[in-house]
Amino acid sequence: MSSENVVWHMHHITKDDRAKQKQQRPCILWFTGLSGSGKSTIASAVEQKLFELGHHTYLLDGDNVRHGLNKDLGFSDTDRIENIRRIGELSKLMVDAGLLVMTAFISPFKSDRRMVRDLVQSYEFIEVYMDTSLDECERRDPKGLYKKARKGEIKNFTGIDSEYEIPEAPEVVVDTVQCSISECADQVVAYLKEHKMIG
Repeated sequence: MSSENVVWHMHHITKDDRAKQKQQRPCILWFTGLSGSGKSTIASAVEQKLFELGHHTYLLDGDNVRHGLNKDLGFSDTDRIENIRRIGELSKLMVDAGLLVMTAFISPFKSDRRMVRDLVQSYEFIEVYMDTSLDECERRDPKGLYKKARKGEIKNFTGIDSEYEIPEAPEVVVDTVQCSISECADQVVAYLKEHKMIG
C-alpha cells in the first residue's frame, strides 16, 4: 500500500548525467518468448558484445531473480503479474542509473509488457521477441520442463496450459532457428547502434 507521506527525492545527479558519463543512452532490452526460446542465451550474448564494446550493462534473468527478489512468488497468473511488475520497477531504476538493462522473462501477457513499457520513455523500452515455435522449444527442452508439463507435473506452464500472448509490434524479432547465437546478438546490437542508443 502506498502512502501519501512517501515523496520521490530528487537527486543532484540525473539520468542524463549518468548516461553522458557512460556514453550511452540507457534502455531496457526486454527479451520475451516461450521457455526454451533462447531468451537467456541471446541476452547473455548481447551483454557480452556490449561489454566488449565498453558499455555499462546488467542482465536480469527470470530464474535468477526468483532465487532472491521474487522467491516468494509462484506461477499463478497473479504471481506472474507481480513478478513482472517488480522486474519493471527494478529495470526502471537501472535505466535511471544509466545502464543498458537486459531482461530475460517469458512475460506471457501483453498487458504486463505494456505496463513496463509505460514506466520509461517510449524509446527506452525495446521489446525483443524470440520467435521460436512451441515445437522447437519442446524439442530443445533444456530444463526438461515441457516433458514434466505434458505429464501434468507442472501446472500453469506457458505454452501448454497457460497462454503466451505474442507481441504485436516488437522492436526486434529474433529467429534462433535460422540464425546463430552470435548473429542473433549482432541483430540486437545493430538495433541499438541504428537508434543511437550506443556509439
